[in-house]
Amino acid sequence: MTTTSPSRVRMSRRRRIALIGGIVLAVLAGYVTWSNLRPVALTSSIEIDAPVAKVWRVLTDLRAYPAWNPFVISAEVTSDGGTLKEGATLRNVMRDATGDTTFTPTVLAVTPERELRWLGRIGPGLIFDGEHRFELRSLGPGRTLLVQSERFTGALVPFVVSSLRADTLPQFEALNRALAQRATALP
Repeated sequence: MTTTSPSRVRMSRRRRIALIGGIVLAVLAGYVTWSNLRPVALTSSIEIDAPVAKVWRVLTDLRAYPAWNPFVISAEVTSDGGTLKEGATLRNVMRDATGDTTFTPTVLAVTPERELRWLGRIGPGLIFDGEHRFELRSLGPGRTLLVQSERFTGALVPFVVSSLRADTLPQFEALNRALAQRATALP
């Protein structure tokens, strides 16, 4: 009769646990990679009867957001002496049908009268990232096209796609309308 030594049984168990752990990690890594390679994009645009310079002024006057912005109800630069520039950190409070959420995105681009873009993250990255962009295009004298978009990537994104489309996209549209109204009303 052959007997297996206790150390051989433990080694066999360790190998099985290591193998199972390796498989779980490989599946998880594959899922995270897949979810980050399949972004979800939301886009909303509006034509505004105001020149690009005026629309830009309204968009970048973060202190005035509580007075007119129904989506980003509060925004402030919390770094770099309060200057809105590439690399700055923001503190944004966003409101949608699910309630208020505070994000601390990093500004990726500030191109006067053309683009404002930031990256917000939930977690350490690859979990839920949103790259938010405002793009301004002149449509001729006194007219501007505002395109607001966000590109979402991360492991949690596939689980919230319907919520993003149902709750967040309408807020993009509300912000666009409110910005247009404010830009056309200001001198």
